[in-house]
Amino acid sequence: MTRTNTAGARLRTAAGGANRWVVLVVLCVSLLLVALDATVLHVAVPSLTEDLRPSSTALLWIVDAYPLICASLLILFGTLGDRVGRRRVLLLGYALFGIASVVAALATTPEVLIGARALLGVGGAMIMPATLSILRAVFPDRRERATAIGVWTAVAAIGAATGPVLGGFLVEHYWWGSVFLINIPLMALILPLGRWLLPESKGSGDGPWDVLGALMAAAGVLGAVLGVKRLGAGDPPLTLATAGPLLIGAALLVLFVRRQKRRAHPLIDMRLFSRPAFTTSVGCIVLGMLALVGLELIAVQYLQLILGLSPLETGLRLLPLTFAAMAAGATGSYTLRRIGPRRMVGWGFVLTAAAVLLLVLMGQHDRPLLLTVGFVLLGFGLQTTLFSAYESMLSEAPVESAGGAAAIGETSYQLGAGMGIALLGSVMNAAYAPGLGGLPGVPADATKAAANSLGEAYQVAERLGGPAGAALHQAARHAFVNGLHVTLFVSAGLLLLGALMALRLPRVMECAADQEPEPVAEQAAVTGIAGPAAVTGRETGPEAVRGAAVDGAPEAGPADRAPKVPGSREPAEPAGSARPRS
Repeated sequence: MTRTNTAGARLRTAAGGANRWVVLVVLCVSLLLVALDATVLHVAVPSLTEDLRPSSTALLWIVDAYPLICASLLILFGTLGDRVGRRRVLLLGYALFGIASVVAALATTPEVLIGARALLGVGGAMIMPATLSILRAVFPDRRERATAIGVWTAVAAIGAATGPVLGGFLVEHYWWGSVFLINIPLMALILPLGRWLLPESKGSGDGPWDVLGALMAAAGVLGAVLGVKRLGAGDPPLTLATAGPLLIGAALLVLFVRRQKRRAHPLIDMRLFSRPAFTTSVGCIVLGMLALVGLELIAVQYLQLILGLSPLETGLRLLPLTFAAMAAGATGSYTLRRIGPRRMVGWGFVLTAAAVLLLVLMGQHDRPLLLTVGFVLLGFGLQTTLFSAYESMLSEAPVESAGGAAAIGETSYQLGAGMGIALLGSVMNAAYAPGLGGLPGVPADATKAAANSLGEAYQVAERLGGPAGAALHQAARHAFVNGLHVTLFVSAGLLLLGALMALRLPRVMECAADQEPEPVAEQAAVTGIAGPAAVTGRETGPEAVRGAAVDGAPEAGPADRAPKVPGSREPAEPAGSARPRS
């Protein structure tokens, strides 16, 4: 058998047989690595600070280089994968991620560690959209794809929540560089497996790749995320270091959108945003992360600084959230078919808001049962919302644009997370600082320093000592808990706003009847291609016309409309994915 036929058989099996679930396992392990690396370093910061002695600026870049670079390059590599092959980009991302992990683990200077973290961000930006776009290609049946996306989003939650636990264990028993070495055995396994098992898929490949547009998008997202992160760190909004990146990033993104609208072969088809389901799904992802990521950061501070838990104990306390997210992902496909995207996203937001309001009962003392119940509801509600939003967004995009759509979803996730830290961090600071004023025996400069954070307030109180130090310590604890309660109310309001936004989503999960013609499989056996729809996203014949009947998309006449059967198996391209060509 020729190489072409072997590759075609592998792709055909992945797209239509049991091996697609093996492909899902490989993709989930890939995503797990990226999600772990986003949070595993947090608990290692004190240890590496003591070892490498970085400046405050260098330490900030050690922590932020990975998410900044990763977020800025998602659109670039997502759309590049549509052109040159998603599997090819993914395998290169594996290699870069492994090399960068070794360099980071063995770094002896802050500069080397910053460079390694940036390279990790490049690898992560290659891996993240590729996993989701390959998943879109190998699961043409929307019912099965919903199950796969549920597993995919659950793995992302597992990785993010497991990072601090695993990192805490490794730092306590080894050294800070071990948090990077855990990537090496997984990469040694996943790289040959990915090369052997993963199918190659591309978009239409029409026209040249817009290199200038890709660089504009990368620079625009980098500026926007950097500015948002500076706001979250408490920098004044009108300074050059904060407003400059924000304004430049916003201007570049506006120019990028205008450029894509004018081009005959854009990187991202902006007509996707004319579909209410796609735009609403992206907005729900942003709003969900906006409400909760900053809150999660504050909750970690509460567990460590108010309840006095160690990093490892803090990670263990957050495990119920992870298990609940796993349960939501496992049952998401069934729930989506039963109640539809609108109710699933809306009620997910409502459940998450209820969990946030329940956590308002947190106080100065540990209440393990309350925290466990709150985290379970929080994890289940958030995962339900994100799962349905991702599924709706991806199902609205044609296979040929899967990389660009996945990049939009991941970029929305990153922007929402950054804005959440900035917004909720500002709310927390505004509610926390006034509680430290007017303390007897505490100098004004000590009060000002203590207002920066609870950790710094503890240090100032220890230096003061005596009754003044004790009063500052106690006042800071009360002010932090009060600020946490205010932040929880703001977060709940944002989540309820998301529930209202979800009313624009379709009421039911629509799937077209399976009418895929037999010659597609025959063509795959001969040419090594798993059918035009499975690889390029192109439909031929009457299926392409019938595929256009969806919410928010131009419909053909009634005679050409495919029958809608909720929960039924669909053809290689789901209903609503066909779009007019430039």
